[in-house]
Amino acid sequence: MTTEQTHSSEYLRQEALRRTRCAFVFAALAAAVLVMIVLNINTGSVSIPVGRILRILFFRQGEENEVSIIWKIRMPRILLAAELGGALALSGFLLQTFFGNPIAGPFVLGISSGAKMCVALVMIVFLGRYGAVSSWTLVLAAFAGAMLSTALILLVARKVQHMAALLVAGIMTGYICSAVTEFLVTFAEDSDIVNLHGWSQGSFSGADWSSAGTAALITGIAFLLVFLLAKPISAYQMGEAYARSMGVNIKLFRVELILLSGILSACVAAFAGPVSFVGIAVPFLVKQALGTSKPLAVIPACFLGGAVFCLACDLIARMAFSPTELNISTVTSVIGAPVVIFMLIRRRS
Repeated sequence: MTTEQTHSSEYLRQEALRRTRCAFVFAALAAAVLVMIVLNINTGSVSIPVGRILRILFFRQGEENEVSIIWKIRMPRILLAAELGGALALSGFLLQTFFGNPIAGPFVLGISSGAKMCVALVMIVFLGRYGAVSSWTLVLAAFAGAMLSTALILLVARKVQHMAALLVAGIMTGYICSAVTEFLVTFAEDSDIVNLHGWSQGSFSGADWSSAGTAALITGIAFLLVFLLAKPISAYQMGEAYARSMGVNIKLFRVELILLSGILSACVAAFAGPVSFVGIAVPFLVKQALGTSKPLAVIPACFLGGAVFCLACDLIARMAFSPTELNISTVTSVIGAPVVIFMLIRRRS
């Protein structure tokens, strides 16, 4: 056997191992999603056996209060947590691709805080004048805030390329947006302050079928568009010069990355408030599990990983100190922050 044949055989063997590993990871993520869904449906102040849960889900048969608990309270919350968790992880992956920085994420860079600021402003205005605000209005407001924060980060990134400076700029942007939000809350009505406070802490508790459906539509379209960008993302990961040689329009591609990341972050901020560390921790864990950074594998895996991560964190938030419910960002921070520290240590070494 020649040297060329030996290398070819080794390459085929490695490729087969990578495919087997990816298949195993996807199977594990799919199984984890199902397990988390069952646990979230079955766990709560009212415990419902799995047999009755399946009968209610598939045949709508069962006691009226149990049917109401599952279909009106738990299922919309589960779907919303899964959708928004996937959206956050995907948004983090896009930002990390754009900045070439594994610590880039919607929360750390202040993008979530910008979305929170605009949503708070719209909620105060609409709740005060009309007594209600639509889901699409909140999404548009969050998108405007996310784009505003992103624009500030991009201005700083043009002047300073160092990772630490970029992170500091993002943190400072987040503080500024949070300060403006607190200023707005100071002049809000007492009834509005209660709603704003609960939303600003981050929670999936306000989920209903309307919000879950709207979030599914936005995240579904965004996911499809991101997946269609898999090949340009793969080329961009090899460097701008290589991407240009492959025919990628760099300026248009960057705009697409920022817009899609902003839409995904805005959707999360509009329906659940700010949720921290998911956009950084999940893409890192997914890449480590897959053993590759290829977008065709990482994009769907990130979405599934984000769904599992947020479903698990929501379960902990609800049950750790039941009947008191923790803020979702409290749980995601406790779990996600050590992952980020490990990333920094490993990157440094």
